[in-house]
Amino acid sequence: MTISIEERFAVHKNDYKNYDTSKLREHFLIESVFKPNEICLTYTHYDRIIVGGIYPVDSVLHLESVDQLKSDAFLARRELAAINIGGEGIVTVDGEKYTIAAKEAIYIGKGAQQVSFASTTASDPAKFYMNSAPAHQQFPTKKVGKSDANVLSLGDATTCNEREIYQLVIGGVVETCQLQMGMTELKPGSIWNTMPMHTHSRRMEAYFYFNLPEEHAVCHFMGPAEETRHIWVGNEQAVVSPPWSMHSGVGTANYTFIWGMAGENLDYTDMDFHNPADLK
Repeated sequence: MTISIEERFAVHKNDYKNYDTSKLREHFLIESVFKPNEICLTYTHYDRIIVGGIYPVDSVLHLESVDQLKSDAFLARRELAAINIGGEGIVTVDGEKYTIAAKEAIYIGKGAQQVSFASTTASDPAKFYMNSAPAHQQFPTKKVGKSDANVLSLGDATTCNEREIYQLVIGGVVETCQLQMGMTELKPGSIWNTMPMHTHSRRMEAYFYFNLPEEHAVCHFMGPAEETRHIWVGNEQAVVSPPWSMHSGVGTANYTFIWGMAGENLDYTDMDFHNPADLK
């Protein structure tokens, strides 16, 4: 089998208070996102989002339906977005080929029947990090280059959070049902990816950390502002964040991360901030 899938159930915020380190990692951390020549999926019960890694080294990988979906095609009732963090790759959607370079994205709408992923060269394979969410309407497939993104420059070197946010799959760039996806690059010397921390109970979010130097890690903070916890995350690992949880990370070196959201609305600025002095 070239597709593997695990399932994560939703956690109540009062139950979460009782979790030790191993339980936190079991429920929220996705340790192995990429495996050579495999599609690795995690089906979550947070807005039914699927987090996955597609790593076609020297094989063409076909995105087929899985038992959790109970459908003939993976995208029969879903939409999907993927960002390539590796070498140049090719995504084929119902016979049409899209060449996706590093840090470029593709959105694939509901109803696509045959979707496959390949690398242009096996010596520099593509790595597609993907999010998929239920969809009620069909929108066209669209490639999004880094130059097509809506770019926000935020933060400051004095607070160690100078960064550029590339909104790749978002309103105004791509029309979607509920999925949003983008990439944040931290400047050298900056290590905080979001500050002040925030929650948005109208939608969940998943973070995928990459470009993290060897021997370094990111401390990912989560939980309600008055009951925080943390998970140490390595390079090319992901964290699933429930709607009741804030999400922010600080690294031992600068890095890049991909954020993906699904839920009640498509308003990127719909968030509730928590001042650092109020965190517990």
